[in-house]
This record gives sequence, structure tokens and C-alpha cells, in this order.
Amino acid sequence: MAHFSLFLSMLGFLWVAAITPGPNNMLLTASAANFGFIRSLPLMLGIMIGMQSVLLLAALGLGSLLLIYPPLHLALKVLGSAYLLWLSWKIATAAYEQLDTDTAPPHPMPMYQGGLLQFLNPKAWLMSLGAVAGFSLAGEGYIGSVVGISIALVTVNAVAGAIWLVFGSVIGQMLRSPLAWKIFNLGMGLLTAACVLMIWH
Repeated sequence: MAHFSLFLSMLGFLWVAAITPGPNNMLLTASAANFGFIRSLPLMLGIMIGMQSVLLLAALGLGSLLLIYPPLHLALKVLGSAYLLWLSWKIATAAYEQLDTDTAPPHPMPMYQGGLLQFLNPKAWLMSLGAVAGFSLAGEGYIGSVVGISIALVTVNAVAGAIWLVFGSVIGQMLRSPLAWKIFNLGMGLLTAACVLMIWH
């Protein structure tokens, strides 16, 4: 019963972290608005794979290096901020007026970029470290508890990601003019850039 209560607490922690606005959810919303739900699924899958990889590294103890060596954490913040600003620039300046022509629309962000973002995202590291440090079991129960955390992380990321994709798809159906597309993408680019402030908070 105690383990079940711990699992529910962990699920709540991960859910709040996954569903709240952040760089991942801003990217998913912008992608779904521009390319639709189905074409944005690879980006969501990349984010999920990246999060699982970060969780695995945290469980193996590599994530604790960020806490032991502050310069590494600072470097991660700088790289993550630079990468987010680059992504926000690409979103804000994308030439989506091509959607009104006979040419094919540009491709959505590839899966690997969604995964790469997680390695440069301090929130992903802190979320993984918090889950492992706060909700894993000691001794023989450690591996099993990490597997449980991993399953919970996949679940909340899939549900939260799907919600943000649906949200973006609905917005995409409402945007009919090139000007509306430009304004939306500029706004999403600015919101993605604003996520840099979360990194330095």
C-alpha cells in the first residue's frame, strides 16, 4: 500500500511536469498547428525517447554530476538556451505562406531534434533527477522502481503530448489566412523563446 501511494505521488509529479507549458509543449503545439496531428507524431516520439534516455542516465547516476559540478550545469543551461532560441527563431520566421500555393509544405521538425532537445533541457534533467531521487526504492527494489518511473514517464508524456497536439491541430484549423499563420508562428516562436527564462529561473 505504501508503494502504491508512492507511485501515485510520482505519477502526480510527472503529470504536472509533463502537462504544464514548456519548450516541448510549445513545439508540439506549433508543429500540430502547421502540419497536423499525424505528421507531428514523430516529434512527440522523439521527445519521449529523449526523456527516457535522460531518465536512464539519471538512474545510472550520471545526472548527479550536474549537481556535483556546477560548471556542467551552467554549460547545460547555456547550450539549452541557445538551442531553444534557435528553434524559436525557426518557428517564428518559417515561410508558411507556402501553404497557399501548389508546392508541398515544409517538413515538420524531425524526430531527432525533439530527442536532442531533452539532453539540453535542464527541466528534463531536473524532472528525471527528481523522479529518481524522490520516488525510487533503495536496495533490491531500485531497478523495479526505476522501471515503474519509466513506464509512468512514457504514459504521462504520451497523454500530455497528445493533448497539446490536439490543441495545436484545432488552432491550425482556425488559421485560414497567411497573416494569421504568420502571427501564430511569431507568437509560438516568442513563447518558445520565453521558455529560456524557465531555464534561468
